[in-house]
Amino acid sequence: MSRSLDIPSLEKVDTLAQELALLQDKGKRRIAFLGSRHVPVVAIHLVELIARSLAQEGNSIVTSGSQGVNAAVIRGVLGVDPSLLTVILPQSLDRQVPEIRDQLDQVLHLVEKTDNDDLSLPMASSLCNQEIISRCDQLICFAFHDSETLITSCNSAEEVGKVVSLLFFD
Repeated sequence: MSRSLDIPSLEKVDTLAQELALLQDKGKRRIAFLGSRHVPVVAIHLVELIARSLAQEGNSIVTSGSQGVNAAVIRGVLGVDPSLLTVILPQSLDRQVPEIRDQLDQVLHLVEKTDNDDLSLPMASSLCNQEIISRCDQLICFAFHDSETLITSCNSAEEVGKVVSLLFFD
């Protein structure tokens, strides 16, 4: 009795091979972090530790500037080497919450998107996430299952061939 094997398309095999090669590559990478503003305290420490470890390996880190995951990433990388960190804001610096502004003052590579000041924060964040994704080789995202903007950003990153690690808090 013969059976048919479902062989994956060559496109999927090529994508898998690229992702495996990137994961095994010991060279320096551009790693983006995206995540929720509302994060459990224990998770904040984990995010900061991951960001610090990746920076200690010499990887460039790209993130946005808000409370929660982004603030933890910024703290982690600033503690290692501020020159490895790029922060892209969804809007201008003066539109950021006061609690994060002191931290953002320490960032050497800060990109403000003043053209987005007239947009709603979710729309500006979505555009910002797309720019962050365009600047990275790999995306690490911390979200909740109902974090639509973040999950959409992860799907977009996968569509353009980025290695995506999506971790859920819930």
